[in-house]
Amino acid sequence: MLAGARMTASPARIARLLALLLGLLWTIGAHAAGFEVISATTRLEAGVYRLNAQIEYRFSTAALEALQNGVPLTINVEMEVRRRRSWLWDETVYALTQRFQLEYHALSRQYLVNNLNSGERRAFPSQTAALGFMGRIQDFPLLDRSLLTEQERYEGALRVRLDLEALPAPLRLLAYLSDDWRLASEWRTWPL
Repeated sequence: MLAGARMTASPARIARLLALLLGLLWTIGAHAAGFEVISATTRLEAGVYRLNAQIEYRFSTAALEALQNGVPLTINVEMEVRRRRSWLWDETVYALTQRFQLEYHALSRQYLVNNLNSGERRAFPSQTAALGFMGRIQDFPLLDRSLLTEQERYEGALRVRLDLEALPAPLRLLAYLSDDWRLASEWRTWPL
């Protein structure tokens, strides 16, 4: 290009370029990796608080590649019951972690979900079906009502995160250094 030559772009070309960039940014944002607790509620039935929740899992490309190559992914579903206090920080009166391990078996082309707490193991024909199963908590017995004080206010709290400590040692260091592996939801709270 000659020195001093000017390149001009028409307003229509600039508008198309901006529309393309906005579309790409929206697509990236819509498919960004991360976990989200969509909903969480409890109901009291026969003296036991039962948890119902919906969780959305969006794994990063790096995590999905590892899964496809035989690396099991462990997900921690952390549940808490907190006593609400006006002047001090809330007190955690009960905490439980449900652990799931997601595996892919290339030979059978099946996704396996292992509940590491109960030992239950289920197979699914697709990743979508496996994540749908893991993302649905139904009538989980969270806490016995008799363990709570009558006049106090309580809330339930739920979050989900990928357990980096459960990854194989060679991959663990990379996972700690990369944002692609920091997959966790925010705490979702609700009144008990």
